[in-house]
Amino acid sequence: MRVASLPHGHVYVEHLSDPGAVQPVHRLPDPAPAHPVPGAPWWPLVMLSEAWIRRHAHEFDIYHLHFGFDQTSPAELRRIVDTLHELGKPFVYTVHDLRNPHQTDPAAQDAALDVLIPAADELITLTDGAARVIERCWGRRATVIPHPHLLPLDRWRDHAPVGSVPMVGLNLKSMRANMNPLPVARVLLECASRGEIRLQLDVHTDVVTRGTPHHDPVVSQLLETARRTLNVQVNVHEFYTDEQLWEYLRGLDLSVLAYRFGTHSGWLELCYDLGTHVLAPSVGFYHEQHPGVLRFDWDRDGQPDADQIQEALAGLRGNAPWQASALERTQQRRRIAAAHAEVYRRAVVVREAGKGDAA
Repeated sequence: MRVASLPHGHVYVEHLSDPGAVQPVHRLPDPAPAHPVPGAPWWPLVMLSEAWIRRHAHEFDIYHLHFGFDQTSPAELRRIVDTLHELGKPFVYTVHDLRNPHQTDPAAQDAALDVLIPAADELITLTDGAARVIERCWGRRATVIPHPHLLPLDRWRDHAPVGSVPMVGLNLKSMRANMNPLPVARVLLECASRGEIRLQLDVHTDVVTRGTPHHDPVVSQLLETARRTLNVQVNVHEFYTDEQLWEYLRGLDLSVLAYRFGTHSGWLELCYDLGTHVLAPSVGFYHEQHPGVLRFDWDRDGQPDADQIQEALAGLRGNAPWQASALERTQQRRRIAAAHAEVYRRAVVVREAGKGDAA
């Protein structure tokens, strides 16, 4: 079965196949975009085009969209799905994001979902909670298939137990739209100043560089305060390579996700592979991805519950790492591959029969 997977070159998609079996599914490689984005050589998606679909329809049996359509208008998405239906090509959509973490205003993502979800022959999502939202809002049932591992199976290494003074990391990255790290950082800085944790604050260079789109002077001021605080390390750097990111997370006992909104997290999945505990807000469905994700709440003013954060930190000391085994992830990946193959088979039946939710 030949699948036009949008994208193919992302590690999530690469890990949807069975690692030790003959593959019933062949995913087409990403055509090279004219101007790829650093860190995402598959974007913008060349296959996300009515013209590409018509030219290459003989090369694929299934069209499976994951993500990367941020800059595609709802009208163009409608033309794409209409073209697929016209050509008799089954359309599968995995709903990763009910809220796009890169967009402050949810209207654009909502408009895209209003096209994609009703038009799909089969839907996939990653958690039961997301599936419930899809059924409530669009009247469609999505197959729940969990997120696979992100760390290569041959790079597994046991994480050490949490020490008496946990190493806690808060990574501001490039301050994407759903990030709200400053109030969380202030709570963590107080804890570090009392010697309860060691804190590592990371941020990308563009956030502290004047003249760049992501420059934030308030972040720069907070980092100056952090540099003068006991038990705190500040790291300003470019985007990590995969190897650098793995080593960074391996060096932490806890990674704090300061997300104002979102749905699912690949960062959380990588932490689970590496053995690093995760403290995440009670938004989206992060806590349904795996048992053991620690929790804090935001109030109406965007302030974190400091007591919940401090309680989570206090409970860490001496704990075992939060880590899946390579065997568990291998077995899960085989189930994930089989589940996708079954979804593809159903999508073909729905499209050939010309009936079903999307027909």
